[in-house]
Amino acid sequence: MTLGKYFIALLFSALVVILSPTHLLSQTSSEIAKPGPPTAGADHDGQHDFDSLVGPWKGHTKYRADPFAGSDKWIEFDGTETFQKLWDGAVLELSKGGNTNGPVGLMLYTYNAQSHQWYVYFASRKDGKVGLPNVGEFRNGRGEFLVQDTLNGKSLLNRYVWSQIASSSPHFEESWSSDGGRTWELARIVDLARVK
Repeated sequence: MTLGKYFIALLFSALVVILSPTHLLSQTSSEIAKPGPPTAGADHDGQHDFDSLVGPWKGHTKYRADPFAGSDKWIEFDGTETFQKLWDGAVLELSKGGNTNGPVGLMLYTYNAQSHQWYVYFASRKDGKVGLPNVGEFRNGRGEFLVQDTLNGKSLLNRYVWSQIASSSPHFEESWSSDGGRTWELARIVDLARVK
């Protein structure tokens, strides 16, 4: 078994344990995504929304060192982002940054054909935990994915936004809100450029 296949199998084993039926029933996608616009109608089959990202990319990442601390200190680095399609409606993203020898983070994108929404799971090499998924969809070329999460011990709304996804320079932003989504503090920006 190759290292990549082993890593994917390990990830899915962890997701099965973390996302037990009790957990899934206790927090529905409509609860996670509040507040926000209603879900897209059944006429949009979004299971191929992330297909244009499949393959290798150069990434420039910029993240705020201390969100909600009154600091505007940003840390920047270049790295790589690799998107691998697992099946229709499932994509795995591996991120390598700066001087690291391996993935430092991963995101798993899975599509729910009934709700027409994506579930975006994140895990970091720092703690190995897979958190609750950001849930959302694409509208007019912009994907917005929300979850109620914690940052520095505070319960906050977290948002991922993908734009320009079908271009040669996709753009990703992560923001946090302490007021239920009325205002957002930008925490991370990733700009991609296709590896030729």
